[in-house]
Order: sequence, then C-alpha cells, then structure tokens
Amino acid sequence: MAETEKVEIMNFDQEGYLEDGRALVETGKQMAAMADRIADEGYDAIFLMGVGGTWDELMQLEYLMNKFGDRDLEVYLIHAAEWNVSGHKRMTEKSVVLTASESGTTPEVLEAVKKMKAAGMRVIAMTKPTGLIGQAVGAENCVAMASSHEDGGCEGSYYLADCFGLRLLYRRGCFPKYDLFIEQTKDIWADLLDIRKKFEPRAEELAKKYALAPYTMFIGSGALWGETILFAMCILEEMQWKRTRYITSADFFHGTLELVERDVPVFLFKGEDESRKLDERVEAFLTNFADRTKDEDVVVIDTAEYAIPGLDDDFRVIVSPWILTILTTDRLARYYETVTKHNLKYRRYYHQFDY
Repeated sequence: MAETEKVEIMNFDQEGYLEDGRALVETGKQMAAMADRIADEGYDAIFLMGVGGTWDELMQLEYLMNKFGDRDLEVYLIHAAEWNVSGHKRMTEKSVVLTASESGTTPEVLEAVKKMKAAGMRVIAMTKPTGLIGQAVGAENCVAMASSHEDGGCEGSYYLADCFGLRLLYRRGCFPKYDLFIEQTKDIWADLLDIRKKFEPRAEELAKKYALAPYTMFIGSGALWGETILFAMCILEEMQWKRTRYITSADFFHGTLELVERDVPVFLFKGEDESRKLDERVEAFLTNFADRTKDEDVVVIDTAEYAIPGLDDDFRVIVSPWILTILTTDRLARYYETVTKHNLKYRRYYHQFDY
C-alpha cells in the first residue's frame, strides 16, 4: 500500500498505535532479559497460566514452545481457577510460571500467584507493576502489557509472551534465529497497520451481514485456536452477547458438522502451520455445502493472504495469531459494535458485583 494513500481506520489512533509498537519492542527486551535470568538459574518446567482471555492468548505460546522445543522441554498451559482447586503434580519449586492480567486484579490469577510465590516458585507476569498481581510477583518480575492508546487486538500481548518463550528456546539451542526474528519484527507494527487498512472494507461488510445473526460458528486450529476462542467467547459472547459455537478443525467432523445449515454463519480461520491441512479439509466440506445449498454464509479468513514484507517464511507461523487478532478482535469487533449498537465495554454481570 502506497505511503501516500490515506485510509481511515474507524475508531483507531494510527500514530498512537505505532508509538505503542515502538514501546513494545523495548518492553520485549525486558521479557527477553527475564528469560535469560531464568535460563541462568535453571528450571524443570514452564507453566503458562491464564484465565479467560489470557488463557486463550497463551495457547499460541504453548503451541510454539512445543513446536520448536526439544524433547526434554516440559511446557504446560494451566487455567488459574483450575490450578487453585487441583494444583499440578508436575509443578515444583524449580518451576517457572508466566502469567498475565490486563487489569492487574484478576482474582483467580492473584490467588494462584500468592500460593505459587509462597511455595517458592518463580512467577513472571505481564501486568501492571502497581496492581495487586504486580505487587505479588515483584516489580522485577513483571512488565505492563496494556497499550497507552488502547488500540489494537492482542498482538502486543502475543509479542511480549513470544519474546519470553522464544528467548528461553534460544537459550536451549532450539530457536537459533531469535535475534533475526526480533530484528524482522521490530517495525512490524506499520505492516499490521497496512493489513488493517486492507481488511477494513471487508470487516464492515462482514459485520453488516452477520452481526445480527442469532448464532455463529467459528472454526480454527493450531497457532490460531486460542485467538479463535478469544474472539468468539471474549468478544462476541462477553462484549456483544452473541451466541457462538467454536470448534477445532480437528474435531469439526466429530459432531459439529451436523450443525451446519443454511442461514447459520460459519467462520473458518485458516492458519499457516501443520494444522492448515485440517483447515483445508473443513474448507472443502463447507465449500461443497455452500455450492449444493447456494448458501452464502461461509466465511474463510486466511492469514496467509496478508503479506509482511521482509519476514522470513519460518516466522509466519509465529505472527499468524498477531494477524488474526487485528482482523477479528480489533477490526471486526469494532464494526460489530456499530451494527449491534452494543458498547463493547458494557457488561451485565462481568465485574459488576461479587460472584
């Protein structure tokens, strides 16, 4: 896209976003430094802990660390609420936990962090250093993950988590191109801005067509599965009160395919990892269904269609969730809001009273 081309992005501070991106690169260096400290100290296992949206966000890092890690690396994704009641037998005082909380006060995460610290575990947190969770882990063990301008999807959180996880892999000799990856993504925020501009008309079109649908299905896999859940559950269910069904491409053919019918929108998020073969099988089924029934409510969003100049193909799998989140959790969500007239920040129950 030509630099002189002026494309407006609705409810989006473009300059502020680029400023936040530059700040994230510096914060990423802090995450890498903490990973170096952990590597120097040694560890027996890595635990990625979240709840709700942060649990969804950490799925992509679990996928990446298992994909690139060695056979001896133990990585576990745990839900804070579940850990509080059942624990984890593999967790020891030598374990390391990475967690996140945008508010800094998430009750389940706070409870878990206090217990973990009391047991001698090291906890790294992406949260406000001044928040309750930040205070519990200590300022030296946390970084703020929220942007100053409150624009964007979850790509900033993905970037910081990846800086930590991929740096640990680098120190194990599993991800030797870490420095190259950081170099090639330091200015990616301008590319993500261009992708937003490219998708903006489609986001408006999709929202006008499907935002008022009573029920929508979402299908994803691999590195995109966490973002698939996050958009369906945290954005559409929590923030728009829309009924959704989210399912992996791997499980789609074991029950959910029978729910596909005319006038039920189906979104397939195609990724760029090994699971793409599973996505393509689902796509073939949906295409055949659409051809037979003349149904027009099948939507495929493929991250591979959005170029990032100068990025090695080996790194596409890492940034594919970043791409999907700006398309859905950011742009599509904004346009759903304009159609439904339902403020994304309004809640009936969530954080409205004690429960």
